[in-house]
Amino acid sequence: MIAGIRALGRAGLFSLSVFRASKPTADFFAELVREIYKIGGRSLPIIAVGGAFVGLSLTLLGYRALETYGASNQVSVLIGLGLYRELAPVLTALLFVGRAGSSISAELGLMRATDQITALGLMAIDPVAKVVAPRFWAAVICVPLLTAFFCSLALSASWFQAVQILGIDSGMFWQAMQDAVDFRADFLTAFLKSAVFGGTAALVASYVGFHAEPTIEGTSVATTRAVVNASLLVLMFNFVMSAFLFR
Repeated sequence: MIAGIRALGRAGLFSLSVFRASKPTADFFAELVREIYKIGGRSLPIIAVGGAFVGLSLTLLGYRALETYGASNQVSVLIGLGLYRELAPVLTALLFVGRAGSSISAELGLMRATDQITALGLMAIDPVAKVVAPRFWAAVICVPLLTAFFCSLALSASWFQAVQILGIDSGMFWQAMQDAVDFRADFLTAFLKSAVFGGTAALVASYVGFHAEPTIEGTSVATTRAVVNASLLVLMFNFVMSAFLFR
């Protein structure tokens, strides 16, 4: 228990140091743009495939369940509310953790193993400001955008499944979703949750990688720990935020 409390305290101090080191300089913005491309742009393919198949699967499941009660034409309501309130932010964050979070942890762990982080300190360069802060803010920016991309692919696939295959009227599909989904309560909430999940994933991955054992095995253990811990925190925070935001 004492070790857990100490680790939690170190993680809190590390998070505060990331915010303190986030200064709007030219080098910071240059590194931020590179990280947005690395952890955001390169995550688009997996987000696209995941969103499309989630839309297809959820539409088929919802249609079969609602058809029992004669309400199959309301499947778009289930898709819209399910995506924006729960599935899109959570699944995007989990895919981001597996794709980019593991990369962040492995990269920082390798920098620790090869003494690059120590070398930055010896050159009077704050390693947190140089290698952690840009990754954190890139994740905060990218995950909401990836969530929007996930939703667009999922809704497009859902429309194709519902209208072109299951025979639901296209106008009724979009009208029912428009009437059910609220811009402020659902759409903006999805972006807020995504930003929190992205920041959480980046902080966990950066903390674990930054403090990894300076060995190849330590880097491997840190990568696994980062993915597991970040995924569990995303699920926990999703429950807490949903409980408070959708009352």
